Amino acid sequence: MASRDVFAEIDKLRAQLLQNVEVTVDCQRAEEVSHLEVLKRIENIIQGIVASLSKDEAPVLVVPNRSSWANVSFDSAVGLQMSSGSSVITIRCDSALSTTKFARILKILMVIYRLVLSNSFATKRDIYYNNKQLFGSQKTVDGIVDDISCMLRVPRRSLHVLATSKGLISGDLCYLEEDGTRIDCRSSSTAVALSSNIAGIRNIVSSAKFVMIVEKDATFQRLLHDDFCTKLSPCIIITGKGFPDVNSRLMVRKLWDTLHIPILTLVDADPHGIEIMCIYKYGSVAMSFEARSLTVPSVMWLGLLPSDLQRLRVPEDSLIRLTKRDESKLNSLLKRPYLTRHPDWQKEMELMQQSKVKAEIQSLAAIGPDYLTNIYLPNKLRYGGWI
Repeated sequence: MASRDVFAEIDKLRAQLLQNVEVTVDCQRAEEVSHLEVLKRIENIIQGIVASLSKDEAPVLVVPNRSSWANVSFDSAVGLQMSSGSSVITIRCDSALSTTKFARILKILMVIYRLVLSNSFATKRDIYYNNKQLFGSQKTVDGIVDDISCMLRVPRRSLHVLATSKGLISGDLCYLEEDGTRIDCRSSSTAVALSSNIAGIRNIVSSAKFVMIVEKDATFQRLLHDDFCTKLSPCIIITGKGFPDVNSRLMVRKLWDTLHIPILTLVDADPHGIEIMCIYKYGSVAMSFEARSLTVPSVMWLGLLPSDLQRLRVPEDSLIRLTKRDESKLNSLLKRPYLTRHPDWQKEMELMQQSKVKAEIQSLAAIGPDYLTNIYLPNKLRYGGWI
C-alpha cells in the first residue's frame, strides 16, 4: 500500500479537525496553579480545622462527590466536566464512619504541603509506603490524592504528586523530559514507557500524520512486532494497557495540543472497549474536575467496529456472546449525554445490542495471521474507515 493513499484521507480529516480548533495556550500550562496558591489553599483548610477546634466543634472536611453523574455536565468542546454547584461529601473527624479517612486526608495534605514548599516531587507509591498501616492500600492513596486535587481545585500535577505510568508509546516522536533527558520513540522493536511527569515534557518533534490509541498491550506489541509504524511511517501509537491511567490521557491530550493531528482509536468491539474510547474522548465522572487537560473530543473510532464483524465475516467461533454485565454496560453507554452527537456510534452499539455478540481485536487473526496489520488497518486508513 502506498503511504500517500493513506495520508490523503488522513490529511482530509486533519483539515476538517483544524477548522474547529481554536489555537490556544496548552491547557496543561494554562491551568497550572502557583506554588504559593496551593500552599494558601491548604493553609485555609488547616485554619478551618483549627477554628473548629477552638470553638470545641468537630472539624469537617468537604469534598466534591466525584462518583455522581448528577454532578457532571456535558460540553461538546470539553467533555464531561464537574458542575459548579456539585453535591459534596462531608467527612467528620468525630464519626466512626469517616474518622480514618479524615486522618488519611490530613496526612496526605501534610505531605503535599512539604513537597510544594520544598519544590520536590513524590509518587503516590512513595506516599503509600511512607505509612502503609494508615493507608491500608495503594488504591486508597490514589483516591485521596484525586479527592484533594478536586477539593483544592488544582490539577494533580500542581500537588507535586506523580503517578507511575503504565502506558507505552512508539512511532515518529522525539521529546525532552523535564530533566533534559532526550526520548526517541522511533525504534521499531521496543516501546517507550510514558513519563510520570507529562507536564514537564517539552520540545516535541514529530512528522506523524496521526496518532492511534491501542486499547490492549497485546495488540500494541503485535503492531510493534509487525513494524506497523515503519510501514505506515510517520505515525504514533500509544496504549494505556486497558483502562487508561491519567498519564496516558495527559499524553494523548499533549500530542493533540502540540501536533493537531487526527487521534484514532483501536479497541475491542465490546462495551468495555467502547467505554475506554469514550474516556479518552470525553473523560470520566471521577476525573471530570480536570476534564480540560484530559479529554480530546476530536477522537475518532477506527475499529474494531461491530459492523466490521459482519462485513468481514469474522468466523462465528471467534465471536463471544454478550454477558448480562455487557448488556448492562451497553445500555448505560447508550444513555450517555454525548451519544446523541454520534449517530454512527449509536448505530454500531445498537447493532451489537441486536446481535448480542462481541469480539476482541485478536479475532481478526482467524481471517489471517497478519490480517490486522497488513490488510485491516491499511484499508481502514486508506478509505477513511473511521467514525
